[in-house]
Amino acid sequence: MWRLKIGEGNGPWLQSSNGFLGRQVWEFDPNAGTPEERAEVERLREEFTKHLRSTDTSKSAVSAYNTPPILRYPDTRAIHHRLEKRESRDLLLRLQYAKLNQFQANAPTMKIEKSSDVTEELISASLRRALNQFSSLQAHDGHWPSDYSGILFIMPILILSLHVTGALNIVVSSEHRREICRYIYNHQNEDGGWGKQILGPSTMFGSCLNYATLRLLGEVPDASNVALAEGRKWILSHGSATAIPQWGKIWLSIIGIYDWSGNNPIIPELWLVPHYLPIHPGRFWCFTRLVYMPMAYLYGKKFVGPITPTILALREELYNTTYDEVNWKNARSSCAQEDLHYPGSKVQSFLYSCLNKFVEPTLNIWPVSKLRERALSSLMEYIHFNDETTKYIGICPIDKALNMICCWVENPNSDEFKQHLPRFYDYFWLAEDGMKAQVYEGCQSWETAFIIQAYCSTDLTNEFGPCIKKAHEFLQNSQVLQEHPSYEKYYRHRSKGSWTLSTADNGWSVSDCTAEALKALLSLSKISLNLVGQPIKQERLYEAIDCVLSFMNKDGSFSTYERARTSSWLEVLNPSESFRNIVVDYPSVECTSSVIDALMMFRDQHPLYRNNEIEGCVQKAALFIESKQQKDGSWYGTWGICFTYGTMFGIKGLTIAGRTYDTSSSIRRACKFLLSNQQPTGGWGESYISSENEEYVDSGRPHAVNTAWSMLALIYSGQVERDPIPLHRAAKLLINMQQDNGDFPQQEHIGCFNSSLYYNYANYHNIFPIWALGEFRRRLILTKK
Repeated sequence: MWRLKIGEGNGPWLQSSNGFLGRQVWEFDPNAGTPEERAEVERLREEFTKHLRSTDTSKSAVSAYNTPPILRYPDTRAIHHRLEKRESRDLLLRLQYAKLNQFQANAPTMKIEKSSDVTEELISASLRRALNQFSSLQAHDGHWPSDYSGILFIMPILILSLHVTGALNIVVSSEHRREICRYIYNHQNEDGGWGKQILGPSTMFGSCLNYATLRLLGEVPDASNVALAEGRKWILSHGSATAIPQWGKIWLSIIGIYDWSGNNPIIPELWLVPHYLPIHPGRFWCFTRLVYMPMAYLYGKKFVGPITPTILALREELYNTTYDEVNWKNARSSCAQEDLHYPGSKVQSFLYSCLNKFVEPTLNIWPVSKLRERALSSLMEYIHFNDETTKYIGICPIDKALNMICCWVENPNSDEFKQHLPRFYDYFWLAEDGMKAQVYEGCQSWETAFIIQAYCSTDLTNEFGPCIKKAHEFLQNSQVLQEHPSYEKYYRHRSKGSWTLSTADNGWSVSDCTAEALKALLSLSKISLNLVGQPIKQERLYEAIDCVLSFMNKDGSFSTYERARTSSWLEVLNPSESFRNIVVDYPSVECTSSVIDALMMFRDQHPLYRNNEIEGCVQKAALFIESKQQKDGSWYGTWGICFTYGTMFGIKGLTIAGRTYDTSSSIRRACKFLLSNQQPTGGWGESYISSENEEYVDSGRPHAVNTAWSMLALIYSGQVERDPIPLHRAAKLLINMQQDNGDFPQQEHIGCFNSSLYYNYANYHNIFPIWALGEFRRRLILTKK
């Protein structure tokens, strides 16, 4: 039986800066669990698959289940694979924690009749149910473990990297294989393909990588495996693997089923140009430069993994012609329409033509080839620095997997390669739909900061003191306390005093993660020490403020990991057809709002420290927020779906800067936007398509998190004092959505990345409804007084 282990790490190849605080690893123990517990796990798995794949009576009946070696899976031709419920609910985690943390059982949820009013008593009862349940899901180290997945190409990337380095059987057990295959089959689309994420249609990128992963994990495309047959059929009918986008071409080249000549060059020599030039990769957004850095190394080496019988078979299965007859020159510019989100520009086409015809051939001729050797050596120095400063976690699973391959290519027996292997488990997550790969190694610090603020909003902290105290300690102990050596040489921003998205071992400081952690800690500093523990030391608080201010752009705005380093016109060089806005670390309303909120909370308690700089920052930031408002009054959300998320931060930022509904036309327009999109149910529901179309798209049904974000935005604007009726309707909906155990429902994924990728923040469905109801109750009480 699988068990989630928290804060553990042993062996010679694992390192940690703070005792593995926040580390989450699922381990299989064949002797764990009672027969009843194992039966319940299987029931949850079967129920998910059954609910996901409901029979379509308009087609032939579902065929008998097949019995390949990994698990049973149905005939996809006879399955109605709908979009209504693709999200898991972390039921295996809840099953484990229900036994570990036995809180007092909740009373059944009260449903409010249409004609009834929402009272303070009803809100309080709902909050207590929610907090009782949510507190039972806290880990012993103080954070709330959760699923942070939803992107379907990440697990394939991890598996492909393990395959080419010969480490697949070392890291992935037979139980891992079973659950990984379960997940991939569960999320295969009705048409036979796979998307790049759970939300959205099939793509060539998702289909080729997931198909190849199943084959490398031992799945066989025989007559009994209809799922693989349907997957292959989708790939071949949409142009074959030659039409996979750039990232896919690179990965297929690495494993040996796509020729490197079918790629446009990723020249490592670009890292040798002077840093003051805007095209130097050190000026690109950190995710882009850290992913393309090892890609450039592997391209420069033209590395290809072992050519096994499975690889040879894949060469035949993924193309409409024989592998030897593929026109690799034409394949360079081929991309399936389903993957084409960012078509290449004419400038880009011209540059690629020059690189292919002149630059790349010249760089491979002696003595010019010496330049390549120097560039590759330089890249490995950067790769080793990033590995060491993230304890071999990487900034994300993609650069982690690529970096490990580079270390293996450099020296298959190196300590660096061996230190990568145990950190793969940090990215694996298990739920009732199978084993998946997370977007990051978690979002422990980010969500814990939000959770603390949500608890504080309820004014019920005296009832949950031990829980809040553990969260307080976790957040304090997750601060990055040391600066990375020579960080500027390797194009890193400062880290000392910051918080990361996940754990301190990750090491990557983030502006809004640091700001939200500060807000949580400052909120707790107002509560009795006997209840929540000692406040953070003043010295560390000042270091956090110094770090936050170091992120400020010239216009007072804030980006994510660094200040903006280059111009937006360079986006014309974006080499990826599938991802938008990846060259520049663009400032966002969300980051900017979080930071000025933290700065103003800090100034209220520490008015003498850097006061003038904070005041100037806040005023410029408010002007930036106003400048980013859409014509309809909303703000575009970069890191959540989408306009409800952005508008919550937009209104909060302006009110923090001193604007009010009466004095700010921006706030009035924003409130009008939200109220005009309130559904007849009283809630809000926004489709992920909003992010892609860059205009509000109603999902047609209420979403608990969108509703909570909209409520918070209106509450911050003073809606309770003006006209509380819309908020009463929204609160009634949230309370009626609450489940008997106190949870709010897990619905469509709500996280967003660069208008291109959508994933799950599995604690959001509790955090924000609690926060919204807590703030509403607090304002109702204040209004009465």
